[in-house]
Amino acid sequence: MSTLRVPEIVPPPAQDCETLRKAFQGWGTDEKAIIRVLGQRNASQRRIISETYQQLYNESLIDGLYSELSGDFRNAVILWAYDPPERDARLAKDALKMRKKGISHLQVIVEIACASSPHHLMSVRQAYCSFFESSLEEDITANVSLPLRKLLVGMVSSYRFDKEMVDLDVAKLEAAKLHEAINKKQLDHDDVVWILSTRNVYQLQATFEFYKQNYGNSIDQDIKRCSNGDLASLLKVIIYCIDSPEKHFAEVIRASIVGLGTDEDSLTRAIVMRAEIDMMKIRGEYFEMNKTSMDNAVIGDTSGDYKDFLMTLLGAKI
Repeated sequence: MSTLRVPEIVPPPAQDCETLRKAFQGWGTDEKAIIRVLGQRNASQRRIISETYQQLYNESLIDGLYSELSGDFRNAVILWAYDPPERDARLAKDALKMRKKGISHLQVIVEIACASSPHHLMSVRQAYCSFFESSLEEDITANVSLPLRKLLVGMVSSYRFDKEMVDLDVAKLEAAKLHEAINKKQLDHDDVVWILSTRNVYQLQATFEFYKQNYGNSIDQDIKRCSNGDLASLLKVIIYCIDSPEKHFAEVIRASIVGLGTDEDSLTRAIVMRAEIDMMKIRGEYFEMNKTSMDNAVIGDTSGDYKDFLMTLLGAKI
């Protein structure tokens, strides 16, 4: 499901560090060498490279990348170079620091909470406390107003069971509770928050399927009919990330590309977050939704080293 291409024979971390060090030195930066090394290493390998670089040169690899690169290429490479829990903690912090926080900003928190494993979410919360001296829950409470706050705190505070356990009787009962809350336009009802934040992914997928069978519409369709405000939009993102994260990220990539200009931050986030998880599935969903190649769309809307780096993460040979 990953699109990342790691060579069969990977050089020792010290050799990769030497290659990166040489890429930083001299009159110009060797961007291709940086792409070749970091763009073809998995998360554990990148973590060791970063640690080794600090030991060898008494300098941070992130600082070196920041100093030598620029623009969208720099942002993408640095985001990729971070250890995933630190990366996502920083993405969440950046979203919460925005003065005007729309759903497009807050959805990264939902992606972290609902489209990743319980273990990863816990690691992100620990990293957040370590780097920012406050909890993710505290910062959501301080920076997001009700009713969005209630939903987000519920999602990030959860620790879902991660095995495939489904109780069909519970799914049917909770589909009814969700339907009742949506009919009453109580999208932040305690039952809604509790069900979506505590049940395991497989249980919730069964609940959504019961909902559609029993009430004729998918749950996201009924939410859309109920309201078109921020609360409904956030709730739909939560459901998409739980029910089909690959469809959600395919839509994030599509939305980042269509129209005038490119939303490079969203495009970078989607590819960096999912390249090692389910990007093959996302590529397939993108084609099903748009009847066109995701890779060609990315190539058509990006350029230079930024394009080469993203395409490397998507498995292209540059």
